[in-house]
Amino acid sequence: MAIQGPIPVTFDQVFPHGCYIVGQVEPVKDFDASTNGRFVQSRDKTTGDPVWQVAVMDADPAIKIANKTVAVKILSVVQPVPPAPLPDSPFTPVEFDGMTATAYVGQNTGRLAWSIRARAMRAPRTVTATGASAKSTSPASAKDTAGKDLAA
Repeated sequence: MAIQGPIPVTFDQVFPHGCYIVGQVEPVKDFDASTNGRFVQSRDKTTGDPVWQVAVMDADPAIKIANKTVAVKILSVVQPVPPAPLPDSPFTPVEFDGMTATAYVGQNTGRLAWSIRARAMRAPRTVTATGASAKSTSPASAKDTAGKDLAA
């Protein structure tokens, strides 16, 4: 098969209506290396960079409520900092650069799911009246890639 490993995707392909931060940026635990009382942060198998995670809400109105919140994994040497919240709004829109998607079969469901990774998190370039980010004409940095686990 010609497709092996993560598939490069754009933010607009994954979140065409935008997304909002609904959690804190946290380190991802390496369950194999961590022991009783000793936390070891997970590292990306390819780059060796530490893996961070942030929960986001997909702004797509067609998605079922149970599938709206997903975890996006961010590969970064330092803890990513979320963009500043919008004034007078409980929601903080966010975009990700250098995204990849990896398909897998969920252990509990036996269904196809996706892990989305990114290299950077930032404020949207522009926000439309509906809250979705406007299409960007500048390409994402090739070194920028996070993980969003999403069942299909």
